[in-house]
Amino acid sequence: MKANELKRGSIISHNANVVLITQLHVQTASSRSGNTLYKVKGNDVVSGQKFEQSYKGDDSVESIEIDRRTVQLLFRDADGCTFMDIESYQQYTVADELLEDELKYLSDGLEGITAIISDHQLLSVELPSFVVLAITETSPTMKAASSSARTKPATLSTGLVVQVPEYLAEGEIIKINTENGEFISRAK
Repeated sequence: MKANELKRGSIISHNANVVLITQLHVQTASSRSGNTLYKVKGNDVVSGQKFEQSYKGDDSVESIEIDRRTVQLLFRDADGCTFMDIESYQQYTVADELLEDELKYLSDGLEGITAIISDHQLLSVELPSFVVLAITETSPTMKAASSSARTKPATLSTGLVVQVPEYLAEGEIIKINTENGEFISRAK
């Protein structure tokens, strides 16, 4: 595969390491003779180490065959998180270190999780675009609070801390963007 075919979520092999691409930035050349650069950021799926590399558009990159399956979080314990394939009921356990960024959004009953699987091994998970979580701790609501831009920190049921509008209270259910960790709205 060529570097110009890469996209977020692709899995490549680089120096015998399996890398999941989490970010891709395309930098176009300012002159006619210049090459377009593809700046790739990701994580080694085995060790969890950060990966950064730049490629020219016509550079060859070794792609790894993957399967995307819909899974559900069954439970979390000392070994990590255990997911179950919704169709085949096959279970996969992944160490917490490999899901460092995703852990703060994972909760019981979360639907829409996609597993990235290669050679019958779960490499990573992709979260839905937003998750619904409960506020477990925040400062009291202010009577004069309006829906202005003023915010306060709130701790959610997974331990994630986000900025929420002042009018929200403990126990409320809200939507959080999984891309940037920001408050979207109250959950209806």
